[in-house]
Amino acid sequence: MDSTWFRRFSAAREDAVRLVCFPHAGGAASAFLPLSRALGEHLDVLAVQYPGRQDRRREEPYGSIAAHADALAEAVEPLTGEPYALFGHSMGAVLAYETARRLAAAGRPEPRRVFLSGRGAPSPEPGVHDRLGSDAAILAAVRGLGGTGPAVLDDPELLAMVMPALRADYGALGAYRWDGGAPLACPVTVLVGDADPVVAVEEAAAWHDHTAGGFDLRILPGGHFYLDERTEEVRDIVTTGLLAAGRPA
Repeated sequence: MDSTWFRRFSAAREDAVRLVCFPHAGGAASAFLPLSRALGEHLDVLAVQYPGRQDRRREEPYGSIAAHADALAEAVEPLTGEPYALFGHSMGAVLAYETARRLAAAGRPEPRRVFLSGRGAPSPEPGVHDRLGSDAAILAAVRGLGGTGPAVLDDPELLAMVMPALRADYGALGAYRWDGGAPLACPVTVLVGDADPVVAVEEAAAWHDHTAGGFDLRILPGGHFYLDERTEEVRDIVTTGLLAAGRPA
């Protein structure tokens, strides 16, 4: 396992399915700390640490979804010899999906299931909420979504530390275009908050067209970061989704 890319927040279980979690735009591996601990009894949870944040803050963040997914697929590939699943939230859902596509194209075993959270299905053109052309627009969007607290956004020094990653991530999303191709063969579970200001339930449901496996849509109370308040519900959805694949988690 490449320790550069992955962080564990609970003890590893040798017999458990490995769940790789991809954070949101501007986010870091620590965004999955609560969920990782909630799932620790059932799964071996690895949270992805993107370049350009926290202990990787001196590295250049990726400004392209394609390049980022290429690197992630390379990092995840050694894990595919054992049972695994992917979970991505917001931008992380795009990266989880694109990583799964690359692993499948390389002939690697597909995940038992891919969990896509807080993101509508991809399309040939970027969505309006991804096309943010200035720092002011990015910060307004981040404030509106509620994923980053005012303690960071209102502190000039902390803001200067997170802005390079935010610029790169939103720039990558704004340039991302789905290029077609075969759907995933593995089952997909999509999760979305019922009050998400940037992802309509219909947009989340459209992920159905991107898998030839089973599809499950879960609508939870909350906004874009419903995860922060619905950890136990998400834990149950993940464990049930993997159990439904026919092999104990």
